[in-house]
Amino acid sequence: MAGELCLLLLLFCGSTISEVQPIYKPPPGTLDFGFVPAKTYDTGAYHEPGAIGILFKIVHAFLYLVQPNTFPQDLIRKLAQQQFGNTQGDYQKPENVVLTLQAIYYEIGFIVSAALGLLFILLLPLVGLCFCMCRCCDNCGGEMHQRQKKNADCQRSCFATFLFVASLIISVGVLCAYAANQHLTNQVRGAKKLVNSNFKDLKIFLNDTPAQIDYLVNQYNTTKDKALSDLNNVGPVLGSRVQEQLGKEVRPALDAALTMAGAIRETKEALENVSVSVEVLQEGTERLHANLTDVKMHLSNTLNDSACNAAQAASTCNIIRNSLAQLNINANFSGLPGVSSQLAKINDVLKIDLSSLVQKGYAAFNDTPDLVVNQTRNILSDIKSVLESIGSNITTFTRALPVQKILADLMVHLTQSEAYVQDYFPLVEQYDFYRWLGCLILCCMLVLILVFYYLGLLCGTCGYDKHASPTTRGCISNTGGNFLMAGVGFSFLFSWVLMIVVVLTFVTGGNVEKLVCEPFEDKNLFKVLDTPYLLNKHWKNYLAGIIFKNPNVNLTFEKVYSDCKENKGIYTSLHLEYLFNINELLNISMYTEDVALKIEHIQINLSKIILLDEIGKENLLNFSSSGIDGIDFSAYLTEINKSVTKVDLLSFANDLEARADQLPKGALENALKGHANNIRMIHNQQVVPLEQAMSTLNQSIRLLKRTSSELMVKVKNVISAVNAAQDLINNNASQVIVQETKKYMDTIIGYFEQYTEWVKESISMEVAACKPIANVIDTAVDIFLCSYIADSVNTFWFGLGGSSMFLIPAIIFAVKLSKYYRRMDTEDVYDDTENGNNGYHKEHLYGIHNPVFTSSVEQW
Repeated sequence: MAGELCLLLLLFCGSTISEVQPIYKPPPGTLDFGFVPAKTYDTGAYHEPGAIGILFKIVHAFLYLVQPNTFPQDLIRKLAQQQFGNTQGDYQKPENVVLTLQAIYYEIGFIVSAALGLLFILLLPLVGLCFCMCRCCDNCGGEMHQRQKKNADCQRSCFATFLFVASLIISVGVLCAYAANQHLTNQVRGAKKLVNSNFKDLKIFLNDTPAQIDYLVNQYNTTKDKALSDLNNVGPVLGSRVQEQLGKEVRPALDAALTMAGAIRETKEALENVSVSVEVLQEGTERLHANLTDVKMHLSNTLNDSACNAAQAASTCNIIRNSLAQLNINANFSGLPGVSSQLAKINDVLKIDLSSLVQKGYAAFNDTPDLVVNQTRNILSDIKSVLESIGSNITTFTRALPVQKILADLMVHLTQSEAYVQDYFPLVEQYDFYRWLGCLILCCMLVLILVFYYLGLLCGTCGYDKHASPTTRGCISNTGGNFLMAGVGFSFLFSWVLMIVVVLTFVTGGNVEKLVCEPFEDKNLFKVLDTPYLLNKHWKNYLAGIIFKNPNVNLTFEKVYSDCKENKGIYTSLHLEYLFNINELLNISMYTEDVALKIEHIQINLSKIILLDEIGKENLLNFSSSGIDGIDFSAYLTEINKSVTKVDLLSFANDLEARADQLPKGALENALKGHANNIRMIHNQQVVPLEQAMSTLNQSIRLLKRTSSELMVKVKNVISAVNAAQDLINNNASQVIVQETKKYMDTIIGYFEQYTEWVKESISMEVAACKPIANVIDTAVDIFLCSYIADSVNTFWFGLGGSSMFLIPAIIFAVKLSKYYRRMDTEDVYDDTENGNNGYHKEHLYGIHNPVFTSSVEQW
């Protein structure tokens, strides 16, 4: 009942999943749904044994030596599926005989070991009985007579050493057994905390699931709010997308028209600069020509002075006189054509503000988002209603689920189970105390034997006097020998009891380790359980048959355990989709289809957008026919490339002044220097302004030349681009609008797909994460059965069995050694070698009787 309710609860956890088949995967804005609330589970299903873990590993290694075969999956499957004993002669069937032989082959290590143990159990008491009866007849070392040997001291030392080593090994085995016994008791006492931790995690598992479901449902609001936000901003979102697509052709066309409007203004400024510069240059060159003529005349008069006829000045004056021809203008601007007609046409063109017309086109195009808002207002209200209905349906459906009732029933069952465990746990501890006490008694049996052996070694070694004869040995030495024989007696009494316990625990614990613990660790045990028709001959998959009543569903123990171990959601782990058809109960795709249908009905008309009217286009044509391409640019550039004067006036003035310095001091020298200063003044006042005017004229003419180059073609291209963009808006914008509307629709639907995928992922990995179930299995099998019980039991029989086996050499050495410690009744008497008796005589001839009373213990 509890299992079915748990499955139903976890089944309803997936109620918000919708398997929408996406048509288009746009890159919508990523939604942040946060993290599904989940508490941390306390149980750590891992056991660290501590220092005793070394013993566990040694025992595991020993078991591997006994049973090195791999886990027999196929054999166990066949044995489980084979029916023995239903009819007479089943065991004689060939296939059953083969299976039996295979099982024996697999268990051969345990069988041989157990057989040796049984031989120990049967033979040792029998040997002990025979040994006792033999000694009672003064045989088997029972006679109180010791023959003297030369190597007696060496033999005594060897026997004592061997017995001590055997006792040490037995002591180690006892300690191992005691440690394992105490470890199991300690773990049982501490198991209550681990059990409570598992119950606590299961309660968290149940209590946390409704909150997780509510969180998934509430996160629909995140999706809805994002979709509503985009719908409320349909202008900036859809309108901007439409505008962006149309703008790929519209904006370059408007930019070209706006650039042409700027070119018109620049052309006007250039024509004005050309007109002004030509006028300035014409007037300036006339004045410069007149001034240079005056300078030449005055210089010529100065050079005609009689002072130039002197021998020292004649050559200098002739040089100056010959250079006067250079004082003349070089460029002639009087013949350049005017640009007044072109300027007048450009001024007529500029009467219409083309830039303003283009800006109106920009403004009309930029109003696209507002047009989208105004034309989609009614449709958006319908879409918002659909989104609200989706949220209300999810909420209504979730509230209709009987989650609280199922949780309450599960909690009742869990509480009852916990109370049952709590009630019976003291009984478990009580039985464990009895077990601990019994194991302790077994250890005490060995301890009692060891006490006799150690006391015998101690008393015998300390009380031994090598100068004393066998009949005169001291009381301490004799007591040591008696202790050794007492240890031998108790060894015969207890060894078979110890070996019975060892064999039983060895066969049980060893097979639990090899057939349960090891295959559980590598999951081979689950593979056996998942064998079709194994647990139920009519069901292919047993777990699926239990949960779904449909054994054909591929649900395995191994997959469920592995998924829960990874803390996945139980919806995924148990494949609860086979019980709960989410698409039929909550199909969000139906709503997204309504949303998509309404978005597809969005119709946007952009025919009101006028990029550039006919007046603007006519204005552009008038600019192209303004005649600036008819200007004689070569005539202008020819004169512009000339210098203002034939000679640099500053250089001429400096040269004139230098030559004046070569003349004798006097009026001629001063007159020439005065003319040089006058030339410098003419350069500064007239030539420099003319050069600046020529630079302005050069820039304007070159600008006009670039502008006029293929002007008609450029204007036609601009008008064609504007017409093409306008045609796109008027005739082909619907295609762009449909395309962008599709993308906008996919973005809105993409939010639902994100929500759906997030819900799927959350249901799979986070909601009702079944880690506590895997922890319960690990706690029961891996920790309780294997780590606590099997390892402790195996270590106990390993220590106890090793000690029991070493009782055999201990018995032999103790019997041999006791002869050297106990006081004998008779002893050998030596005489001279010539008597021919080789150092000893027969007891009845030369034996000396020991007057000390021989006790019943000495008869051993």
